Amino acid sequence: MNNKNALLIIDMQQEDGFVLEHFDTVVANTTALLETARHWRVPVLYTRHINQADGSDMPRGEPRAGDGGPSSYRAGTRQVEILESLTPRFDELVIDKGRYSAFHQTDLDARLKALQVDTLIICGVLTDVCVLSSVFDAFALGYHIRLVSDACTTTTMAGHYSALLIMTNWVYALELLTSAECRRALENRDYVSLNPDQPDLFAHQPHELESTIARLHSHLVRTQE
Repeated sequence: MNNKNALLIIDMQQEDGFVLEHFDTVVANTTALLETARHWRVPVLYTRHINQADGSDMPRGEPRAGDGGPSSYRAGTRQVEILESLTPRFDELVIDKGRYSAFHQTDLDARLKALQVDTLIICGVLTDVCVLSSVFDAFALGYHIRLVSDACTTTTMAGHYSALLIMTNWVYALELLTSAECRRALENRDYVSLNPDQPDLFAHQPHELESTIARLHSHLVRTQE
């Protein structure tokens, strides 16, 4: 077993309260990555975002339905279940959380330490919310992070890339790579990734966002075999 890496799939659930950019592609990329991880016996963990049906565990200001319970990710509904194409196997851990970060008031860190994991491969949704907060917490806890850029998404591509750039600027233990390159890494083949070597590497002004995204992509593209 490759027990130095683990794959963390964040909140890939049936919940359809948000329209997500290129979601079908993200699901396909996640599925391929999951198959590779299983083949190489990399531990796989999932999170599910779930709020109690009566709303008793919801943070201040969280949107509520007319009955006072959560308007989304409601316990006991089909919407909180993992997508069928990514269904966990019996030996794969599913960790329920009530906040954005996969580490907040969960035993995820203890589970990873028990598996002797030091490199956490992260994908899922939403890039600018649950993925972002989980990456920062993983960094604070000392993990090396492989963030899979095309196996994450959110409600807009601007939000997706803004979150990627924030993480690339300030998470020093980050390695950003595509799903294809991450699979190559798990197969112990040569692969391409971006390893930030200084703070604010992709600093930009608002009018520079498009060119900065292009610069980010230039570090992730394979130019030769």
